[in-house]
Amino acid sequence: MRGVSFISLAVLLLLATLQEVRSHGDQPLAKIDIRRSTLALHASAYVNASPAILGLKGQTTEWVTLEFSSPNPSVDDWIGVFSPSNFSASTCPEENPRVYTPLLCTAPIKYQYANYSSPKYKDTGKGNLKLQLINQRSDFSFALFSGGLSNPKLVAVSNQIAFANPNAPVYPRLAQGKEWNEMTVTWTSGYGINDAEPFVEWGRKGGDHVHSPAGTLTFDRNSMCGAPARTVGWRDPGFIHTSFLKELWPNAVYTYKVGHLLVNGTYIWGEKHQFRASPYPGQNSLQRVVIFGDMGKDEADGSNEYNNFQRGSLNTTRELIRDLKNIDIILHIGDICYANGYLSQWDQFTAQVEPIASTVPYMIASGNHERDWPGTGSFYGNMDSGGECGVLAETMFYVPAENRAKFWVTSLLLETKDLEQRPRTATLKQKEECKRQWYSTDYGMFRFCIADTEHDWREGTEQYKFIEHCLASVDRQKQPWLIFLAHRVLGYSSGTSYAVEGSFEEPMGRESLQSLWQKYKVDIAVYGHVHNYERTCPIYQNICTNKEKHYYKGTLNGTIHVVAGGGGASLSPFTTVQTTWSFYRDFDYGFIKLTAFDHSNLLFEYKKSRDGKVYDSFRISRDYKDILACTVDSCPSMTLAS
Repeated sequence: MRGVSFISLAVLLLLATLQEVRSHGDQPLAKIDIRRSTLALHASAYVNASPAILGLKGQTTEWVTLEFSSPNPSVDDWIGVFSPSNFSASTCPEENPRVYTPLLCTAPIKYQYANYSSPKYKDTGKGNLKLQLINQRSDFSFALFSGGLSNPKLVAVSNQIAFANPNAPVYPRLAQGKEWNEMTVTWTSGYGINDAEPFVEWGRKGGDHVHSPAGTLTFDRNSMCGAPARTVGWRDPGFIHTSFLKELWPNAVYTYKVGHLLVNGTYIWGEKHQFRASPYPGQNSLQRVVIFGDMGKDEADGSNEYNNFQRGSLNTTRELIRDLKNIDIILHIGDICYANGYLSQWDQFTAQVEPIASTVPYMIASGNHERDWPGTGSFYGNMDSGGECGVLAETMFYVPAENRAKFWVTSLLLETKDLEQRPRTATLKQKEECKRQWYSTDYGMFRFCIADTEHDWREGTEQYKFIEHCLASVDRQKQPWLIFLAHRVLGYSSGTSYAVEGSFEEPMGRESLQSLWQKYKVDIAVYGHVHNYERTCPIYQNICTNKEKHYYKGTLNGTIHVVAGGGGASLSPFTTVQTTWSFYRDFDYGFIKLTAFDHSNLLFEYKKSRDGKVYDSFRISRDYKDILACTVDSCPSMTLAS
């Protein structure tokens, strides 16, 4: 009984902490009035979970059935999902003698009301519920609460259930490497380098396969910058492995599967996948790119989560999966999963996008909900990351940043073995340092310059120099389509939050950068952060340089700015102010798709997540001489001598 009392008190302390976290939407657990919470275990109340063992056929996602009963049922009763299953005081780390150790050291993953699928629960006191679980390297338990959110009472705790191999390698995600002919594979497992050696078995489809070693990263609670990531939101991240597949043939199809060689000689394998290698920079072939921001995650079982406001997320994910054969690369420009310091959400997000990210490169950018935290070098001093301060995003997903060493100061321990027999393994120890995440990546006829808006981009800064170099160094004869990407709106937006400031942009957003966009003739700039869709005219210094809306022939004379922040998080309203530069607005979930047919023809499409249909589009048709042509402020001033 004492152990159960600890659990109950821990729940109360947890719920108090949860109220401190804020995001774009309400968090259901933050509504719980912990001051009135009590322990109410009852001998006749129960929660039974089945099956006891999940993933017997290697599945990484399984549905479980809960059967439960309460002698005093109410419409407000709810069930919380906990993992690890033991959420008692014994799992709490010591802090100091003056601080009471919280008795619940890991937050629930999600919850659902007891009458969700049992409408007669209030009358019968009996119900059942189906919940979807993913393999997250630990076991699970389920707790029944009565009294609703305002007066929660712990009534019963279930039996424990677990996956057959909780340590199995899961959720591979591809990303482009630093070279055009390199692909990286990142995945998560419960195997450290002392347990097993991680590698990727890969090769041309139908050809011979080789093993490539993988490096291994992990981090501990002290790597987090604050609560809740460092406290009730903390969950062991397991081990994150990355392998580099090099010297790929352009556009060739490769198959791969991730694996681990255990110390006893046993091999543990992930599922088999395939991908198409990236085209050579400048290669003239059909190339299709999808871009969006702020998708977040959602639950297929309808359960209520910490960020219960990302209802478009599953629609976006489903539509991308449905059309995956027509997508070559994806760029998710910030606000990835809105974990906000609850680390379990990163596993759930990588599971959600695994059908996509395991097949095409999934490139990310840094957003405020990944990076921002006071006193950590971010440009903004807010607490939007929930104490993650960039650690999760920069570990869970690889990006080919030249300055990657600056945001992971590392002590790298390498153990080199016979690469034909046993892959090389590595572990990474992190130290605190100002983290930056900007980079460029090429895909055939595209050059993408990805900025990090959570660090200073203004003239004279290190990032400003990177942006100019990225724009200036591209060969426009070979890569005519120059795209600028960033999370916050550094260009133009009619979102209410920007309009009330009178800037229609992130403060200080375009003042430094618009001269670079114009000088180097950036075609399109795409942003997230504002959760809607908007497209401007080709514009420079607040003036439309081209009044055409759907077909641009020849020189644009400016840059088209697009907000594509409707990936899934709660939608952002538009101002009622009508601006001359705003061509199309949509208060809905969606994403954009760029299709380069050749060096002269590009198609832009905005698709809604609900049905995948095109609701806005334009074409650009031009020759190389049109890129060379001078426009306002794009060429050096002429003199009599010249």
